[in-house]
Amino acid sequence: MFVVHNYALAVVFCVITMLCWGSWANTRRLAGSDWRFELFYWDYSLGVPLLTLVLGLTLGSAGTEGRGFIADLSQASSSSIASALLGGAIFNLANLLLVAAIEVAGMAVAFPVAIGLALLIGVIVNYLAAPVGNGVLLALGLGLVTLAIVLDAVAYRRLSAGVAGVTTKGLLLSVASGIFMGMFYRFVAAAMYPDPAHAAGGQMGPYAAVFLFAAGVFLSSFLWNTLAMKKPFVGAPVGFADYFRGSFNTHLTGILGGVIWGIGMSFNLIASGRAGFAISYGLGQGATMVAAFWGVFIWKEFRHAPPGTSRLLAAMFACFLSGLALIVMARTL
Repeated sequence: MFVVHNYALAVVFCVITMLCWGSWANTRRLAGSDWRFELFYWDYSLGVPLLTLVLGLTLGSAGTEGRGFIADLSQASSSSIASALLGGAIFNLANLLLVAAIEVAGMAVAFPVAIGLALLIGVIVNYLAAPVGNGVLLALGLGLVTLAIVLDAVAYRRLSAGVAGVTTKGLLLSVASGIFMGMFYRFVAAAMYPDPAHAAGGQMGPYAAVFLFAAGVFLSSFLWNTLAMKKPFVGAPVGFADYFRGSFNTHLTGILGGVIWGIGMSFNLIASGRAGFAISYGLGQGATMVAAFWGVFIWKEFRHAPPGTSRLLAAMFACFLSGLALIVMARTL
């Protein structure tokens, strides 16, 4: 399998994760506002395992280091398989709760609560399980990235001018999403040996682990997404017949969204062998700022924002970049 040995390359892979995790939602826009998210999500959850299968059969089967993709899957213990599948199911629930929180409470509430909580929980849990890197620098970097997320929320609140109100339902959905989003990665990491080139028996390298994670995402959609279709937090229920009314291009955008997100998750786990699980996860969750970049510079969401918002956005990106620098340095000092 292809293995990352150089820390600089591992950081590049984590930056690609940020770009993918912060950009996949643009495919939701391409699908059209009349295409319900619950229907889009079926294609998205299919795109993730398709991408991880392709990577497993190519990069995961190339070279002489470690076990090949198929051999790695076949020797995986039942506990490792269950852990990776469970990680996929937990992520899937967190992702759907995040979408519901955005619909109910708006981005200004959902993102800082859910993603901020996920960032803190995920890095702390993964660092305690595998303490790689300078804990002080990692904590300082996390603090700056969290501050950037809060500034992002303040900017969106100024833009919305109070349209999205803070409700108990919205807060509970955001908190639940953050808790689950912060926990899913540890289950996938637990199925992997820290050094994929010398994987222990029963545990897996990143390619097999991320494929089983993706399978967990797809399989759990039959539970979580079916419930969301029948009991949506916003809007009327939708049926499976509605899914088959979508055009080929509409379905393709959903699959593309899953492929983009899957590339991010795959590269993140590939990088974790060199960067450590905590640093890989922390850098990956900087995706919120990538999404903000799309909103500010591409979709021009802040073109009608009140005076002073640009200073908030500048401070947000400054905190974000400074935090990322400290997280990267945490592995080298």
